[in-house]
Amino acid sequence: MTVAKRILRHRAAKPIAVILSLLPAIWLAWQFPSGLGFNPIETLNRETGDWALRFLVLTLAISPLAKLTKTADLLRFRRVAGLMAFGYALLHLSSYIGLDHGFAWNAIWDDVLKRNFITVGMITFALMVPLAATSTNAMMKRLGGRRWRFLHKAVYPAAILAVVHFFMMVKADTTEPLIYAVILTALLAFRIRPTRQANSSKVSTPVHS
Repeated sequence: MTVAKRILRHRAAKPIAVILSLLPAIWLAWQFPSGLGFNPIETLNRETGDWALRFLVLTLAISPLAKLTKTADLLRFRRVAGLMAFGYALLHLSSYIGLDHGFAWNAIWDDVLKRNFITVGMITFALMVPLAATSTNAMMKRLGGRRWRFLHKAVYPAAILAVVHFFMMVKADTTEPLIYAVILTALLAFRIRPTRQANSSKVSTPVHS
């Protein structure tokens, strides 16, 4: 067994991954408000949104990375990445509702209706809620493997809409959202290719009587 596999299989690997994933949130909480610049609420909102997108993309990247490196133990951390994506998305939404708008629900509703990138962001979060709620083994058993896998395909439109949300939010320099768009396109293409190959092999395989 290689050193990398020993590390990934160690019982402390997941707790360490969780702690490391929480460090950005801890740092933002420590710096808020005086250490986050001229507009700390906006900075907090942007940073939590960025981390939500990073973990969402990481969630989609783990399976291809595991296949390319032939390291199945990486799949153990996919749930951690997915829950962290939801956690940072929840912080992102909470800062928008609580700090930016002060729980003024009428103003928030008007914002959702009038500003397209807010609408897209809300739809993205709505797609992520059932993914987080059904992330446990118990929920997987309750739903059944087929229904669970079908439900969790919502991660793909959620990731796409998250990138669209980021792209629409940026007013000037679109370099960063374009980078995410390229990465996401590559990850989705990686998933489509094996499916096409499997389908083509089924068609080309002769049926013997």
